[in-house]
Amino acid sequence: MVKEGKISSIEEIYLFSLPIKECEIVNYFLEASLKDEVMKIMPVQKQTTAGQRTRFKAFVAVGDSNGHIGLGVKCAKEVATAIRGAIIQAKIALVPVRRGFWGRMVGAPHTVPNKVTGKCGSVRVRLIPAPRGTGLCAAPAVKKLLGMAGIDDCYTSARGHTRTLGNFVKATFYALRATYAYLSPDLWEQHAFAKTPYQEHSDFLSKTAIKK
Repeated sequence: MVKEGKISSIEEIYLFSLPIKECEIVNYFLEASLKDEVMKIMPVQKQTTAGQRTRFKAFVAVGDSNGHIGLGVKCAKEVATAIRGAIIQAKIALVPVRRGFWGRMVGAPHTVPNKVTGKCGSVRVRLIPAPRGTGLCAAPAVKKLLGMAGIDDCYTSARGHTRTLGNFVKATFYALRATYAYLSPDLWEQHAFAKTPYQEHSDFLSKTAIKK
């Protein structure tokens, strides 16, 4: 549907909660602005009858610094393969991030709209709105994620075993994802229900693909 131009923007996919099953869909809409960052590479071992088998686990974040962030985790025998797989997973897991204001609604949104919390394992990360010009008051890993999501000012609070960087980064990602998990009063307006792309283009979807 994306290839044929039936879906015109990635926001339309999020509006109807359609699953993204191919990373090429994200490339099609955001390739020019999307950047990736390797957060951590760690060796993991599995005990087998022949001894220990070592593989590499990669945590990669992707974002466009304009309200979209994704996090991917992948294990592989080689580091390069793990990073490549994690980038694909991060693009598939790309989510929108809602931004807001601290105080007066002047200029562009610069911080999180209100306090949000994300948790993974023992780690709890809380994002708190901050005045314009404050910057990102966070740990280096969290600062990278917030910057890639397009948030300029934010206070953070973390609890638990934050030394486990994998869980720390995941908790931050879940907190950013939670910004769209509720309806604030400014979103209470009633909107006319629109047909989902699946309903609207049902005739197109019912046609069998013709191999060239």
